[in-house]
Amino acid sequence: MSVITQPAVKSINPATGEVVGEYPTSSAEALDAALTRAQLAHRALRASAPEERAELLRGIGRELNARREVLARLISEEMGKVVTEARGEIDKCVWACEYYAEHGPHQLAPEPVATEWTDTYVEFPPLGVVLAIMPWNYPVWQLIRAAAPAWMAGNAVLLKHASNVTGCALELARAVAQAAGELSPLEVIVLPGSRVADVIADPRVAAVTLTGSEAVGVQVAGPFGRHLKKSVLELGGSDAFIVLADADVYAAVRGAISARFLNAGQSCIAGKRFIVVEAVADSFIEGFAAAAAALRMGDPLDEDNDLGPMARVDLRDELDDQLRRGLADGGRVVTGGAHPEGPGAYFTPTVVADVPPDGVLAQEETFGPAAAILRVPDVAAAIALANRSPYGLSSSLWTSDLDRARRLAPEIEAGAVFVNTFSASDPRMPFGGIKRSGWGRELGPFGIREFVNVQAVTVAPRAG
Repeated sequence: MSVITQPAVKSINPATGEVVGEYPTSSAEALDAALTRAQLAHRALRASAPEERAELLRGIGRELNARREVLARLISEEMGKVVTEARGEIDKCVWACEYYAEHGPHQLAPEPVATEWTDTYVEFPPLGVVLAIMPWNYPVWQLIRAAAPAWMAGNAVLLKHASNVTGCALELARAVAQAAGELSPLEVIVLPGSRVADVIADPRVAAVTLTGSEAVGVQVAGPFGRHLKKSVLELGGSDAFIVLADADVYAAVRGAISARFLNAGQSCIAGKRFIVVEAVADSFIEGFAAAAAALRMGDPLDEDNDLGPMARVDLRDELDDQLRRGLADGGRVVTGGAHPEGPGAYFTPTVVADVPPDGVLAQEETFGPAAAILRVPDVAAAIALANRSPYGLSSSLWTSDLDRARRLAPEIEAGAVFVNTFSASDPRMPFGGIKRSGWGRELGPFGIREFVNVQAVTVAPRAG
């Protein structure tokens, strides 16, 4: 791990306001050393057989599982996720490592192409060091989601994590180093955002993967565009949760609660615009509001709680401001609508009904426990309104007619469509969006090929 200098970064528990940890930022010398080690790790991985990389991933999965409670508590303390969900986050990371260990060698195998030449095929060698710029909302999963396929392909990863989850980043580095031995494929750097452009420009960085807000994506896309670095951007979302007239409303309400309030609503693929056909709108609103009001909010380390605080007080205040601006456009608060007095970045689970299509809550991404419900007359209006967004990450469609759902899915402008369930990333399926939600894909057989050289090889007959 990098040698680091003077104190600069604090991690603050959003439930109590207490300092969890204080971490120095990486010096120029430490950054240079981390890049050099990452480059050496990449070369070692590149020279290894796919089966050896698969065993490395299995070892990383075992280490993550062994540190499950330590990591889960760190997640809860640093960004406020309830500890039961934090444990699930670690379990999902183990699953991703095991998935790529099992399927990665096949996904990277050379593909023959029939031509008139002696031999023609496509190889998938790695690119090199991938700079991973990661957010705080899923501190372990966001990194593993990007890193597991990158490692399997033979790349090394240089992690610049969100400052408020630096403890999670360092514990991750320890886990990976324990599994890898002498040369770890993960290096952690602790830097302010102002220094990221210089890292992108470094010739030892071959590619960049970023998960974050649209604003951060715009900020860093310039540097890797100028330096022609391959990139994957997973940015914001304002996912449509569409409930048609023939939907099972009770099931849709249960799905909506998970879609909106998991991780205190702080997820790019959370359901954010609940578009409900008029025939079932009143029953959906009544059920959704009652279920939201019944959620238990409090200490994220208390296993009986459903909802912890938001990750930071300033983010809570931004959501509060967004809600006030949204209500000025129209709509009515059915439940919630405020944050409690006292310490912590808590925000009461909130449901706003009858939101206008052009209002703030329909057009902006809401990153927190506030749901906007929009009424529409029919299915055609529902699909049109779902597509009336600058974002296109994921979506959820609720109907009893599965054939119609399959016909409607291609009409929805989003990187994924989930029918009769809420959106969630899955190691087996590609993940990513269109429009202002970014570009490229993570996970599945598509994700593993984002950071490889799709190399065409043609072999002619031997001369003479």
